[in-house]
Amino acid sequence: MQPLRIVFAGTPEFSVPALQALHDAGHSIVAVYTQPDRPAGRGREVASSAVKQRALALGVPVEQPPTLKSPDAQQRLAAYAPDLMVVVAYGLILPQAVLDIPRLGCLNIHGSLLPRWRGAAPIQRAVLAGDERTGISIMLMDAGLDTGPELLRRELTIGPHETGGELHDRLAPLGAQAIVEAVQGWAAGTLRAMPQPAAGATYAVKIRKDEARIDWTRTADEIDRQVRAFNPWPVAETRLGGEQVRIWEACPVTAENAAEPHAAPGTVLKAPAGRLVVATGGGLLELLTVQFPGRKPLKARDILNSRPLGGERFGEVIS
Repeated sequence: MQPLRIVFAGTPEFSVPALQALHDAGHSIVAVYTQPDRPAGRGREVASSAVKQRALALGVPVEQPPTLKSPDAQQRLAAYAPDLMVVVAYGLILPQAVLDIPRLGCLNIHGSLLPRWRGAAPIQRAVLAGDERTGISIMLMDAGLDTGPELLRRELTIGPHETGGELHDRLAPLGAQAIVEAVQGWAAGTLRAMPQPAAGATYAVKIRKDEARIDWTRTADEIDRQVRAFNPWPVAETRLGGEQVRIWEACPVTAENAAEPHAAPGTVLKAPAGRLVVATGGGLLELLTVQFPGRKPLKARDILNSRPLGGERFGEVIS
């Protein structure tokens, strides 16, 4: 197969393996589109996206328009004469006029098994919902929100203790492998675009930071999924007295492992030395890695050595 002229559009770290894989496969990446540089980090210094940094390292021209809806932006894209556009977590809406520019259309790498978890946060939503399986879908884009026909998919099992960050790191290279195969098959005419089924569609709305606040009246399993889904961002959090506490790692435990299983939700229970066990609205949750203000995340045993917590209560206590 002759190398294709590809315009690549992506922004976060999740997109980088796909860009690198298409480059390594011998395709001509004629331009990379990514979000404009923005302030980031505690210092709020202007930073380039992960995709821009990799594109510059590869010597690929970078475009950062604030929108693709303007005629000028569309004309500039068309001037690259792409055979194909590959989109991975770009962050901008592609209007129909843009979708029509590449002769082979626009392919999208999506981090779920469509039509489940269309939208902005499929990885975290899958963990939060307790899904057992997820994967990568390669889709021919249309004007809808992740509604286009599917070319191929790759499935994997979500581990029982897997975090959103860990799942992200497994899906990114899987997507890179899948897009190389999909591009080859689509260009050669050996892949068919199959419409997504009408049943089973769900939407993975963007994660809000306030979703990280733990409600201790929920079950231990639900809180465990919340902790895992929001690691490494925005990180599950709760209150202890006047302090905000971040929970990085936890796991449900059986009632036999701690006394006072009927304590009020959020109460720290008596437990074997070095273990931090908390009552919830349904079952018990052991906190494994916790971060107090101004300190790095610590294992529970290290916290309990200097700060006994027995009988204290996490969360907003309503009198």
